[in-house]
Amino acid sequence: MRKDGALWALGAMSGTSLDGVDAAMIKTDGHSVFAFGPSAYRPYSPQEQAILRAALGHWPGDPETEAAAEVVETAHAEVLARFTGAEVLGFHGQTLAHDPSGRGTHQCGNGALFAQLLGLPTVWDFRTSDVTIGGQGAPLAPFYHFALARRIGATEPLAFLNLGGVGNLTWIDPTAPGPENPGALLAFDTGPANAPINDLIRDRLGEDRDEGGRLAAQGEIDEDFVASVLKDPWFDHPPPKSLDRNDFHGLIERLEMLSDADAAATLTAIAAASVAAAQIHFPAPVTRILVTGGGRHNPTLMAEIRRRIPCAILPVEDVGLDGDMLEAQAFAFLAVRVLRKMATSGPDTTGAPALVGGGQISRPD
Repeated sequence: MRKDGALWALGAMSGTSLDGVDAAMIKTDGHSVFAFGPSAYRPYSPQEQAILRAALGHWPGDPETEAAAEVVETAHAEVLARFTGAEVLGFHGQTLAHDPSGRGTHQCGNGALFAQLLGLPTVWDFRTSDVTIGGQGAPLAPFYHFALARRIGATEPLAFLNLGGVGNLTWIDPTAPGPENPGALLAFDTGPANAPINDLIRDRLGEDRDEGGRLAAQGEIDEDFVASVLKDPWFDHPPPKSLDRNDFHGLIERLEMLSDADAAATLTAIAAASVAAAQIHFPAPVTRILVTGGGRHNPTLMAEIRRRIPCAILPVEDVGLDGDMLEAQAFAFLAVRVLRKMATSGPDTTGAPALVGGGQISRPD
């Protein structure tokens, strides 16, 4: 280990949008981010996406998960082989089922395989330890968000918004001594984001997404329907809290009476309204929300969020960060923290009753 204590860490993330695998390297000591390294993306093919969708909601031992594991591990092996110079790997895997109050959480893929394949210590199964002691197991990026807030020189409360299949927010007080300190963070899922929009477009038009939000931009929002969704008790439940990708799976069926454009516009508005409703939970107001995840590429969704929230809504690129790779970077960061027996989640991020350093460590033979 070098004297500065920093490692080149490689992280890999396959999100709930089921679009593909992101991989990225950062140099970190688990406290600060000193440098950003290379990154790469490996999309899932339509056939692979179909296999993963068929496995959603299934648990280890179910027949569907074996085929999904092969897809996940093959895709990761292909993208991770492009990197050199990494000293540790953080492997998240593909979330197939998440039921923290019931059966637990299931991220598909065996991290031990990559320890042997790459010859690197590999940290994986990040969420189970948190869920086991009573946490939600999600979101896990907030400790990394805190490090990024420090890196960009933030001095006032701000928030990171990740618009993936599900939306999640991290409220940050960058003046706190560290992310594990009480009051430094508050993190929680906001509600459905890209997942129902993508599912609608796939079901009705046979395409992967509403590219650029163009279909939603042509439609009219059913505000009564949006209001009815936001009446779900989940939105008023105090954070921390988390969702499974399919927790709001009935939305599309309830929109059958709307045209394609109006349904897309309404689902887009639900994603934005969920974020707006979440502001009531913030410990203090923020002057800016930095947006990461695929949803920031949707100008219709971004405009709808800006219409509903009276503060600056900015893609993270505006402060020099990479919104496509931020989640992969987060698991590189968390891998270093796990290696060094540091916390990765806690009461204010996942609702766990104590600080948790989640993750198995597999080492090459």
